[in-house]
Amino acid sequence: MEKPLNHLDTVLIHAGEPWPLIEGAVTLPIFQSATFQHQGETGYYEQRYVRLSNTPNHVALHQKLAAAERGQSALVTASGMAAISTTLLTLLKPGDHILAQDCLYGGTYDLLTIEFPRLGIEVDFIDGDNPFSWPARLKKNTRAIYVETISNPLMQVPDLKAVVRFARENQLISIIDNTFASPVNFRPPEFGFDLSLHSATKYLNGHSDIAAGAIIGRADLIERISRTLSHLGGALDPHACFLLHRGLKTLGLRVRHQNQTALTLARFLEGHPKVAAVNYPGLERHPHHRRARELFDGFGGMLSFELKGGLEAAETFISKLSLAVYAPSLGGVESLVTRPAASSHAGMTPEQRQRAGISDSLVRFSVGLEAADDLIADFQRALAFV
Repeated sequence: MEKPLNHLDTVLIHAGEPWPLIEGAVTLPIFQSATFQHQGETGYYEQRYVRLSNTPNHVALHQKLAAAERGQSALVTASGMAAISTTLLTLLKPGDHILAQDCLYGGTYDLLTIEFPRLGIEVDFIDGDNPFSWPARLKKNTRAIYVETISNPLMQVPDLKAVVRFARENQLISIIDNTFASPVNFRPPEFGFDLSLHSATKYLNGHSDIAAGAIIGRADLIERISRTLSHLGGALDPHACFLLHRGLKTLGLRVRHQNQTALTLARFLEGHPKVAAVNYPGLERHPHHRRARELFDGFGGMLSFELKGGLEAAETFISKLSLAVYAPSLGGVESLVTRPAASSHAGMTPEQRQRAGISDSLVRFSVGLEAADDLIADFQRALAFV
């Protein structure tokens, strides 16, 4: 019987589920087996083996993720950085060149600037808000363009339509890190992106209890990346697959709640006399607000801000919060707070952070599922000490 999978919430529950149910189990069981009995497979990549990412847990998860973003295919990995590095190492070889947005997650920036030069892969950084400047960075050996839907940690929204158009005009592969938006707010394949990457550790899983990555998009590219992944060994364990599979089912409910709470919190901060600046694309004053409204179904659960007292004020504020946990990462049910200069972007030099616009006093906040009123009350108490 064909199921009506017309809405994302229904897709997240039912897409990829086995039918008939395995032994009647409503929840897909964990196939905690490294290898499987031969059933007539003819090629190496067709035999079932956990490192090849084709156990029943992997297969169901791949189908659900592809359906969630309306991509042709999907692949899970052992972490978000495994998704990024495996994708780029599949598509780029020594002598190739990639264009990348100039404000990226610190781990991605380090990969591009520390590891890739050793491999003979060139990178040039571009202003995601200025497509007219991109042709000057284009080279004969440019193979791909890489951006983030909502940048970490300044919440910038690049000109995503221009990225796709520029990639097609110049035969480049378009790659986007969609972690901050999630499929609830933005689905890159619908807009023509070739590949969408996620740190599934964050919103897709949503419970801060696994590390995982996801790659969604063109089937031909996913097949190539899958083979590289099998060589590099970054497969996701079946039990982690099970937890990610479970987390995805509540993604819509979680993210829509986080969207609303983040907007409420951003507006509160915007009007507070001790706050110097708030970075959140849902605010009308955000430079990319109009673009975000056009592209997104919601503005996300991440925001960052600067207090008027600088670093001392930021550290005092964080220390006085009682609900948010001072910890890296994001996207969980509990609110998390951190300073990117000391966590996600600590691998960058002070000069590199300064060029990217990331100050030592910047506070990044990941909104959880707590009530907005309680979070605001906690912020009010903490700001009283600043």
